[in-house]
Amino acid sequence: MKFDVDAVRNCLKSFDFQTLFREHLGWDNHNQRLEVAVGNQTYALTAVAQKRGFVAFTCPAIPDRATRLKIDNHVTRSAREHFVIYVDRPGGQQVWHWVRREPGKPLASRDHRFYVSQSGDPLIQRLNQIAVSLDEEERITVVDVAGRARAAFDVDRVTRRFYDRFKAEHEAFRKLIQGITSDADLQWYTSLMLNRLMFVYFIQKKGFLDGDTDYLRNRLAQVQAVRGSNKFHSFYRYFLLRLFHEGLGKSPDERALDPTFEKLLGNVPFLNGGFFEVHDLEARWPEIDIPDAAFEKLFDFFDQYAWHLDERPLRADNEINPDVVGYIFEKYINQKQMGAYYTKEDITEYISKNTIIPFIFDVASKACAVAFKPDSALWRLLRDDPDRYIYPAVRHGVVRADGSIVPESDLPDFVQKGMHDPKARMHDRRYNLEQAPSGDLLRLATETWREYVYRRNRCLEIREKLRNGEVHQINDLITLNLDIWQFARDAIVQCEGPELLRAFWHAIENITVLDPTCGSGAFLFAALRILETLYSDCLERMERFVEDLQGKKHHPEQFSDFKRVLEQIGKHPNERYFILKSIIINNLYGVDIMEEAVEICKLRLFLKLAAQVERVEQIEPLPDIDFNIRAGNTLVGYATAEDVRKAFHEKKVGEAVQHKLLLGSAAEEYEQFQEDLELADRAFVQFRAQQTTHGGRITHRDKQELRHRLETLTAQLDRFLAGEYGVDLEKPQAFEAWKASHQPFHWFAEFYGIMRNGGFNVIIGNPPYVSYTKVRSEYQVKGFATEPCANLYAFVTERGFRLASEGGRFGMIVPIASVSTNGMKELQSIYREQAKQQ
Repeated sequence: MKFDVDAVRNCLKSFDFQTLFREHLGWDNHNQRLEVAVGNQTYALTAVAQKRGFVAFTCPAIPDRATRLKIDNHVTRSAREHFVIYVDRPGGQQVWHWVRREPGKPLASRDHRFYVSQSGDPLIQRLNQIAVSLDEEERITVVDVAGRARAAFDVDRVTRRFYDRFKAEHEAFRKLIQGITSDADLQWYTSLMLNRLMFVYFIQKKGFLDGDTDYLRNRLAQVQAVRGSNKFHSFYRYFLLRLFHEGLGKSPDERALDPTFEKLLGNVPFLNGGFFEVHDLEARWPEIDIPDAAFEKLFDFFDQYAWHLDERPLRADNEINPDVVGYIFEKYINQKQMGAYYTKEDITEYISKNTIIPFIFDVASKACAVAFKPDSALWRLLRDDPDRYIYPAVRHGVVRADGSIVPESDLPDFVQKGMHDPKARMHDRRYNLEQAPSGDLLRLATETWREYVYRRNRCLEIREKLRNGEVHQINDLITLNLDIWQFARDAIVQCEGPELLRAFWHAIENITVLDPTCGSGAFLFAALRILETLYSDCLERMERFVEDLQGKKHHPEQFSDFKRVLEQIGKHPNERYFILKSIIINNLYGVDIMEEAVEICKLRLFLKLAAQVERVEQIEPLPDIDFNIRAGNTLVGYATAEDVRKAFHEKKVGEAVQHKLLLGSAAEEYEQFQEDLELADRAFVQFRAQQTTHGGRITHRDKQELRHRLETLTAQLDRFLAGEYGVDLEKPQAFEAWKASHQPFHWFAEFYGIMRNGGFNVIIGNPPYVSYTKVRSEYQVKGFATEPCANLYAFVTERGFRLASEGGRFGMIVPIASVSTNGMKELQSIYREQAKQQ
């Protein structure tokens, strides 16, 4: 039985629960009625379906939460495993109520509220988890159904339990690592090892490692059988490091393995030279060792869960997928990182789409100006179907599904009067929509009548603007809060001429998106989701242009650029994998001061890619993004060409400045430095290009050469900057201590190609909200106009504007104090200057 999302959605919106459960979820008929008295009220519950004794009831009212808990207590006497769907048909809403029961623990209720005006996607995903296919019918039990319900309606339970255990296992593993005396490095290496092992767990469960779904545990047993537990060489040194460095980290023709070990290794794919190569920590601490007992304990923990490397919804409360791991790491990193906060997907999406898409349109409009004229087909999309681009929440209770407007006569009398006569407003009735006739058919959750009237007027006003063709600037879609993502997709898929498609394609494939405080990657993932859809839409439109040539007389070179792109993609076994990989390599960049966060961000991106692979023969090497996602201090280092020029021309000792003339060695050094930067950038461009070319490959030597070039350049800048900080460069220990505390990151050198071309096109993120006084003992910033603001978010914002290209887009979460208090006047001044440049 295929889960039919559209049919399920229709059943939810029409309150047809019997059809929903019996035809689409695979549940069985069940006739049972219960009368439950709570206080002076009696509630009639009707069973609509059951599966192995797990019963679904409906109740034709939505009482308050306390009453729902009392009802549930009564229902438990008749059906221990159950949930109740509370229904308000006139109000167009449902509350799906489920209670978690665990021995020795208090009851925990979970409510999922659904409005017919909503898409219902979150609820539909949960229902997919409790669907039972014909193949499962014979063997499924009430325990299985209850487990699925827990996984569906108590999602946090899985993540919390895994997260709590993860923290404990992380600490236990850390204590067993030998050979690292630095606490910071020990913590970092613990996270690195667990990241690698979790990735391997995901891919082994798909049979990608020698066809063995218990590859690691079985190899541990084999190693111990050959040489005895903890004798001579540990599992870590004898097998695991070689699996990482030689097996997964190198292509088969690069591996230098003896026949005995090659047999033990088995058939494993080359995955990535970045994630599995010899890490800086392993080079710094060559005596690292980890006893077998550490892995036995860790594998026992991992084996309690079912690891699914895909994007399907969880079906039981012991299942783990990349989304769960991502959420756990968000919590883990944000707990450790001062001033960092988990940013929910709706916020990251809103900021990302309203910066990325406008920039793409800006670039495309310069390349194909005729397509962006006010009367063009592009803007007619808005005029011809305005409701498509007004969010459902804005249209709710204002515009019906058939496009007709809900008449004022449908509103309560007191609202009709108050809409047009402020003196007649019933202020004492502003907050009682649920008591008014048809109130819940019109309102959003917690909305007052005053808010409804404002939303209604605004919706109709925007609708009229769109119908009249008054919206023909991409910025207007942001101002009017229209669905800019849907509009961008439609603009691409429905573009009439190839010139416009080319303009969009070149803008999309060349865009550079930066999160300067990326953490574990929440904003970069939002950018990835948006860019993926736009990439795919461009490819779809290219295919249609090329298909239209068939059977027609045309020049052989017509659409040759489209053909080349499609041919390149056709060489790869998995189109979506290649699209995501291309975006990650070419478009996404992140920096964070916390090395652990950077490692986790890369792991999450790798898991996103690996989740697209169904068969081992589809595996392509993961991208090496060590030069895209970087560790360093966003606020300390040379950001622009002007910064670097000054560093060469001025030698600062404390606050005393000794000017160098552009003569002799200073000028020559500066010229040579620029030449070296150019060479490094060419190597970087080639490094990236080889990863997206079919058959292209990068070797360990290629990467080491590029790394050496960059390290040589940044080492020179480190010394210049340390001098500006007053560090005595004749004292190596003082210099190294300064580098360790300040973690300088020289944007102009590390991302030379981007900065030479003017900077990053889009800057997004959630900067740390931390008082400067809290970090000043660790590191200091210099040269910031916002230093008097004394908060890191102000510094990050200023640095972000300096890193942005001309015409670039900027979107960050900042406190309202940044625009409303005198203490932030320097930041406000920067805002005003940036506004003038738009």
